[in-house]
Order: sequence, then structure tokens, then C-alpha cells
Amino acid sequence: MRPAEPADVEAIAELRARVMRPDLERLGRFDEHRVRQRLRDSFSPRHTSVILAGGAFAGCVTLRPAEDGQWLEHFHLAPDVQGRGLGSAVLRTLLDRTDADGLLVRLNVLQGSAARQLYERHGFAVEAQDPIDVYMVRLPGAGTLGT
Repeated sequence: MRPAEPADVEAIAELRARVMRPDLERLGRFDEHRVRQRLRDSFSPRHTSVILAGGAFAGCVTLRPAEDGQWLEHFHLAPDVQGRGLGSAVLRTLLDRTDADGLLVRLNVLQGSAARQLYERHGFAVEAQDPIDVYMVRLPGAGTLGT
């Protein structure tokens, strides 16, 4: 991983649109412009890391300070690197840091997204949900299951 730079925003917005499209379409929420603009509007290079695989852009993740811990956002991996353990490795790295600092971590994932299983394996539990999103929380030291 490397720190994000302002110039990374468009590559990250495109990746977000590509990887979120199937779930957003399934939920009747895909909008070609909005999916990219929401990333642009909330992009924080200071809190974002670019994920590299073999030296090439493979994804991104944002870990942003919140009032009671951290928010994990914009965690996207290119489809060609998914399912190889890269997401788990990145998540373990981030959670090791938050555990060391005694911080809880929150995130939201779209209803029906396969990513929810990844988060559950890393100690996240459902805190609330609505028809579109599942809000999850992980207490410090919650542990990792089967990874």
C-alpha cells in the first residue's frame, strides 16, 4: 500500500463504479454519474491508501477518524485480484493498527454484498441495517475467524 494522492481520485472513482455496479444494479440504485461523484465528494487522500499488486494499482481503502473510533470506507479491489487473499491481508493490516490504538471500526456494506462475509470473518458484527445498507461495527481485538 502507498498513501493516496489527489491525482488518484479518478482511478479510484472508476474502480468504485466498476466493482459496485452489480450490487447497486441488483438494489435498483446504480447511477453512472452518482457512483463516481459520491467518491469524488468524499475523497480524502490523507486517510486513503492505494493498494498495489505487483506494483500496479489494484484498489483502495480509506480509514477515516470518527468521533468514537474509525470508519472504514471505499474499500475496493479490482476484480482480477479478488479472491486471492489480498483483501484479507489489507484488512488485517488496518485492524492491527486500530486494535493497537484501542479503536472500534465501523463500516457499511450494501445488502447482499459478498464483502459482508469478509468483514464478518474479521470480527465485524451487524449494528443496524436498512433496505440498502448493512452497518457493521468491530470492537478492538474482536479477532479474525478462519483467515
